[in-house]
Amino acid sequence: MFIPVGFEQKSIVTSHGRMVYYTADKAPWKTDISSTDDLPTLVFFHGFGGGSSAYEWSKVYPAFAAEYQILAPDLIGWGRSEHPARDYKVDDYITTFIEFLEQTCQPPTRVIASSLTAAMIVRVASTRPDLFKSLILTTPAGLSDFGENYTRSFLAQLVSTPILDRLIYSGGVATTGGIRSFLENRQFASPNLVYDEIVQAYLESAIQPNAEYAALSFVRGDLCFDLSLYMSQLTIPTAIMWGQKSEFTGPEIGQRLADLNPQAVQIFQTLDNVGLTPQLEVPAVTIGLIKKFLKQLDEVPAAVV
Repeated sequence: MFIPVGFEQKSIVTSHGRMVYYTADKAPWKTDISSTDDLPTLVFFHGFGGGSSAYEWSKVYPAFAAEYQILAPDLIGWGRSEHPARDYKVDDYITTFIEFLEQTCQPPTRVIASSLTAAMIVRVASTRPDLFKSLILTTPAGLSDFGENYTRSFLAQLVSTPILDRLIYSGGVATTGGIRSFLENRQFASPNLVYDEIVQAYLESAIQPNAEYAALSFVRGDLCFDLSLYMSQLTIPTAIMWGQKSEFTGPEIGQRLADLNPQAVQIFQTLDNVGLTPQLEVPAVTIGLIKKFLKQLDEVPAAVV
């Protein structure tokens, strides 16, 4: 699996298994005369989907390694982290997010997160605001927002059938063709920006032993919820980026979510001709915006939220 230059793999133990993360702990970031230990922490959480992992942020987080101590974990059930054979629920991930931040960070911490994971982070930040300094979220959607029920969708119903669900995963998801098709047709707005390294990184994660458990829990809708029920509880200064061509949830939903709590959501930025993961599709733009948003959010007076 691709690891950027100067980064290495470490891990912690959570209540649901060992959780791998990547951090800058080698040259050129850490040398005999320089260290990342005293830098503020910046955490990157990846989203969910067949083959997801911390690779999703690997074109972005090295740009911040000179100024921050970077932590980019593979979530439980994904990437190189442990893959318990279980049906995953939202609370499983909320628990491991808290455990990861408690074990690796000196709070409050700046956190960046993607898609359904970003929606879960809103819930974590609402219950444990002491852990967070600011949030930057790309396409944070619970996928059942404003009363929609994702579990009624055709795909969710299809993969709820025992045996058939494993066949769909092994034959239609965890293959080179399946990964490439999904990235080109559902995740990216511009299919020509999907290149071989991205496909191979997603495939390597997707074919890990027991990788189907977390992926199928996601596709069945076991991890979906209505984020609109939690937005008003958020008190952490937040910026949101939303790909204008996000296939699953459009920016109109994102704006409605942001409007529920303008005190916390300081910035809402749509990106034209971008899909679900701007961090992979337009990494340079994403880096520039994150740099801008970090500065703006750091300047938000505590009294505002």
